Amino acid sequence: MKVMTSREFNQDVSLAKRAARLAPVWITDRGTPTHVLLSIEAFQRLSGARETIVDLLAMRDDDTAPLDLSADRAAWTGPR
Repeated sequence: MKVMTSREFNQDVSLAKRAARLAPVWITDRGTPTHVLLSIEAFQRLSGARETIVDLLAMRDDDTAPLDLSADRAAWTGPR
């Protein structure tokens, strides 16, 4: 288990994320633990959560691609 101060966490989030792959990272504020950073795999193990098809579809990388509906436009407007 790694412990980071809030300041350390804010200065190097990437380090915290890398450490969380191995073990939970405790984040402290003025010496008091306030948050815990976990990998998604660790969280799913703890919560018993399972991925559904909806989760998998929501995680697609190409969600920001523009949607081209020009080919379907005729179906919506009908004959002219």
